[in-house]
Amino acid sequence: MKRPIVCLVITYCLFLLRAEAQNEAWLNPAVPIDTRVHDLISRLTPEEKVYQMMNSTPAIPRLHIPAYDWWNEALHGVARSGTATIFPEPIGMAATFDDSLVHQVANAISDEARAMYNAAREKGYQARFDGLTFWTPNINIFRDPRWGRGQETYGEDPYLTARMGVALVKGFQGDDPRYLKVAACAKHFAVHSGPERLRHRFDAEVSAHDLWDTYLPAFHALVVDAKVEAVMCAYNRTDGEACCGNTYLLDDVLRGQWGFKGHIVSDCDAIADIDEGHHLVNSKAGAAALALQRGVNLNCGDTYLSLPDAEKQGLVTEAQIDSSLAVLLRTRFRLGLFDPAGSNPYDRIPASVINSPEHRALARTVAEKAIVLLKNNGVLPLSNGLEKYFVTGPNASSVDVLLGNYYGVNNRLVTILEGLAGQLQPGSQMPYNQGVLLDRNNVNPIDWASGNARTSDATIYVMGITGLLEGEEGESLASPTFGDRLDYNLPPAQIDYLRKLKKDNPHPVIAVVTGGSPMNLAEVQEIADAVLLVWYPGEEGGDAVADILFGKASPSGKLPITFPRSYDQLPPFDNYSMQGRTYRYMTAEPLYPFGFGLSYTTWGYSGLTLSKKKIRRGENVTAEVTLTNTGKYAADEVVELYLTHENAGDSAALFALKGFQRVSLAAGDSMRVKFVLTPEQLAVVDEKGHSVIPAGKIRISVAGSLPTRRSEELGAAKGVEGEMEVVK
Repeated sequence: MKRPIVCLVITYCLFLLRAEAQNEAWLNPAVPIDTRVHDLISRLTPEEKVYQMMNSTPAIPRLHIPAYDWWNEALHGVARSGTATIFPEPIGMAATFDDSLVHQVANAISDEARAMYNAAREKGYQARFDGLTFWTPNINIFRDPRWGRGQETYGEDPYLTARMGVALVKGFQGDDPRYLKVAACAKHFAVHSGPERLRHRFDAEVSAHDLWDTYLPAFHALVVDAKVEAVMCAYNRTDGEACCGNTYLLDDVLRGQWGFKGHIVSDCDAIADIDEGHHLVNSKAGAAALALQRGVNLNCGDTYLSLPDAEKQGLVTEAQIDSSLAVLLRTRFRLGLFDPAGSNPYDRIPASVINSPEHRALARTVAEKAIVLLKNNGVLPLSNGLEKYFVTGPNASSVDVLLGNYYGVNNRLVTILEGLAGQLQPGSQMPYNQGVLLDRNNVNPIDWASGNARTSDATIYVMGITGLLEGEEGESLASPTFGDRLDYNLPPAQIDYLRKLKKDNPHPVIAVVTGGSPMNLAEVQEIADAVLLVWYPGEEGGDAVADILFGKASPSGKLPITFPRSYDQLPPFDNYSMQGRTYRYMTAEPLYPFGFGLSYTTWGYSGLTLSKKKIRRGENVTAEVTLTNTGKYAADEVVELYLTHENAGDSAALFALKGFQRVSLAAGDSMRVKFVLTPEQLAVVDEKGHSVIPAGKIRISVAGSLPTRRSEELGAAKGVEGEMEVVK
């Protein structure tokens, strides 16, 4: 027997002997969790209880309890910690329209998280970002492209967001009947999507319809379907009440209607904002008491240090503190944090999984499937053996464009320049020159770069935005608006440089655009011969872009968010009504519609059939369609199903995504694609926030993009439509 195994066995035996000798039920893994929780609480002093309810919990040496910090991040890979696999930003994952792929990503991330935790515990490390409680995913609706944190979300659609979020949570938390692999957290509950500069004090006023139709469905899915372990309440107010002191959201909906049993954590210093930002109470004690009474178990911050004062003032009782702490401690017990090493299967996940070849391959696959082809006049795919390519642009050699927001570190980040160079055939040339600065005009007016385009067989211009220009409050160093993008246009210097590259140039110019949000690409669409949107593609982003450009894979990503032509088409940023927003309620014609994305092949949709033309409430309906690869390339297509209720009233969505499937077909092949629509999917939300199925006609559209004239103008395949009627 190897020595480490012997040590584990001895440690485990000593642990159990100590528990038995001292009759400490909380240390005994054989005892039910609730019994262990209450036994531990009975041993804590009032001061110790309060400290255990803040994110940075100190050790309690007399009880052999180590320090633990609840704060950890894993948005698209374990973040702010050690070396980890860096997957594409969530907005890019959403562009895959592949929740099974997101589940694989989540399983890989949680494996790495456990491996990193195991290594840190073995060394006795207990720093922030060493723990197993991850404040991921961000399932807020990306309702407005100005929001700098929209890149962290799965886009503008509640159904897509729910599917992706459920897949991620299940992959994170694992399937062991006793232990959580890691604890996931649905954030930010519930109406939170900018502006960043106002997030500590604004009031998101929403109708009952918008709340239940748009803002809550993904949270409901994660709580009820995925059994997410934690929910994070947001900084702002919703309809007058602070989200971290909100009777309706936390008590009535989350705990009451949905039966949430996990813990509620505040966003960092959001409880302090109840007093200092929203001025709903006049003291820290009042803020702490309000949050505790509404069910917030964990304070990211230090406002809960005022709970003893609140108790003295009669605002809370020790019984309330005990009850809240009990909910919180269950998570630590479910993670096995108080059990001997080796007690749960996740203790055996080795460090070798971290950034393993398998995980790198998965990151490359996700990045490939996320890339959206917005335009192609026939120049793509390129041969990788042409005489000369010119690679240029501010983001070609940038590591920042791979990382996005909330990222880890890595010693093998493949930039787009490196990915392209790695697939270049011997004998071909690939000169590189940045050519233009990211966000401003060049200081030196001499241009030695753009002339290369006219002497090259193809120019690959890597442009767009980075985390310097968009992100969270305090993160985006070049943003004067706290990470939000209040100017929809790309930096003018980038557009001017594109014009130079194409002027008097008979050879193709391919624009590779990075970013995490919609941007004004109207001139890019007009000038460039092909346009690829690659998001923030992660550590293998360069290889993935090269795979697409050189035809190793056909682009198959679809837009999870609408690209308006300008902000003039949208309501004000701080207006939380959904009217005029997103593909579901926007009547203006966009630049690029939701769900849009081209391929190297062509697709044909035909033969839509419905199992029933007339249905009663409570019945399922099956829709089937034939998809044919009518082109020359094997490829993936995302088949999208939308519903439109003809008689649901003015508040009903124009279109509503209710199904999607990613299908792989060889050239010339066909298959039948089937969707089963449940009563829940057939329902709409009325003005009072109730889910109903109105009598009348429902139009069913199946296509590879939002079924509008604009999609067809841009080259999307024409879909098929059918109709059924709900009868009383």
